[in-house]
Amino acid sequence: MHIDFVSDVACPWCAVGLNSLEIALKALGPDAQPELHFQPFELNPDMPPEGADAAEYLKAKYGMGDAQLAQNRNNIRERGKAVGFEFGHRAHVWNTFEAHRLLHWAGLEDAKTPGSSQQRALKHALLQAYHGEGRNPGAHDVLLELAQAVGLDGQRAAEVLAGDEYALDVRAAEQDWQRAGIQSVPAIVINRRHLISGGQPPEVFERALRQIAAESEGAPAAAD
Repeated sequence: MHIDFVSDVACPWCAVGLNSLEIALKALGPDAQPELHFQPFELNPDMPPEGADAAEYLKAKYGMGDAQLAQNRNNIRERGKAVGFEFGHRAHVWNTFEAHRLLHWAGLEDAKTPGSSQQRALKHALLQAYHGEGRNPGAHDVLLELAQAVGLDGQRAAEVLAGDEYALDVRAAEQDWQRAGIQSVPAIVINRRHLISGGQPPEVFERALRQIAAESEGAPAAAD
């Protein structure tokens, strides 16, 4: 099973969705060994490097007031807790393109070693750094620290960040997924055919994955 997890580091529901998906994958048992690939999507592609105040930016972008923003944040915190992700204080919104470049490189590194999951580890580290600790996922020092922490080559990571490697690849991938109809994230695409949208509860992911797996094997899916 091939799973493309289309998401942005700046997306809180992507943190919820990833943890929820992984709970579902564990429930499927050891026989389920999907290929999990992280694909780029930018919620705020025009965000300048210095970023913006998170509350003011989100209220303006989505037309929310203080009370609605507070309620939305509380809902996300509760959903995060349910799947093991603790949200911290996120005072700033940042540009995430550099994070996507590094994630793309990490995916290429994984391809060199079957069974490697450094891209996945880096994605978790980035989500934790931003949503858990309020750090800038576009800052090169933060990105280099996280890359090394998950076992990626620090010197090579620094070389990637110092130039514009993989920028065109990331832009092309973003455009491909948008042309495929992805307009919001997280978007979980199974075998390039089936779409599960949003940060669904683990049981929703598990039910969908079991059904897709059964259909792929030519067997009838078990009834709920």
